[in-house]
Amino acid sequence: MDQAARLRRLALSPQKPQPLEKTKIKSRIITVTSGKGGVGKTNLVVNLSLALAQFGKRVAILDADLGLANLDVMLGVVPRYTLYDVVRGRKNLAEIAIKGPAGVILLPGGSGLTELADLSEEKRRALINDLQLLEDMADIILIDTGAGLSRTVLSFVAAADEMLMITTPEPTAICDAYGVIKVTARQQLQQKINLIVNQVKNAREGKETAERLMRACEKFLQMELQFLGEICSDQRVAMAVKQQQPFITLYPHSAAAENVRRIAGTLLAVPVEKKRGLPGFLYRLVQLWEKG
Repeated sequence: MDQAARLRRLALSPQKPQPLEKTKIKSRIITVTSGKGGVGKTNLVVNLSLALAQFGKRVAILDADLGLANLDVMLGVVPRYTLYDVVRGRKNLAEIAIKGPAGVILLPGGSGLTELADLSEEKRRALINDLQLLEDMADIILIDTGAGLSRTVLSFVAAADEMLMITTPEPTAICDAYGVIKVTARQQLQQKINLIVNQVKNAREGKETAERLMRACEKFLQMELQFLGEICSDQRVAMAVKQQQPFITLYPHSAAAENVRRIAGTLLAVPVEKKRGLPGFLYRLVQLWEKG
């Protein structure tokens, strides 16, 4: 309970580094997660980022799946450097950023994120001040986390502006998704949770799955979810993965691609109460990890 209280208090803390420019437009920070692995989360992050870019948004992806970072595999690129190199002062942000299709920026994170908590306060503030330049490069930053209820995942959820939960119609996936949402709601880590149902047979199955989960969250957790849409099972998704290309570019007229574009449009229409920006996100993230 003490750890939960600290996590909640730090996530809501108004403290943050001073921005370079007081009038700077803040990026929208979205943590994307799932209750279990194998639900297509990372594949969806890649394709959703491209769909958002097609709507004219500047998008960056931060690979925060510290155990199984593989966004680079999905994009068919091989990063030479990661955020770890930036943390250690060997490279700057521009040197690790990989420009992908449609101008989407990939920031390989890996263990470099956890290294932030080991830096001195002076070096950390300098790094965060440097990283906030990313807000000049992106309107939306998607944080691809691991699955489940690890403290690291919950810290990313708490530090972001909003959370996007991915599930499938499988009972185990729904139960695990509910488990993550329950912890998030009861510890008051995040007030805004969006929902996507992946790998459905048709739109009806997606809607029914979403409604079932939404009803349970509203009844038992007093938490309202925002359903963004469903993505139909499509063999071309697997075909694109084998070719290490996003299905939205390789098969732009596929059912899955159309679903993702619709979801992107819905996401952009969902208002954000207050964007706290990348410096605030990183500051809270470090504080959450430090306090254990």
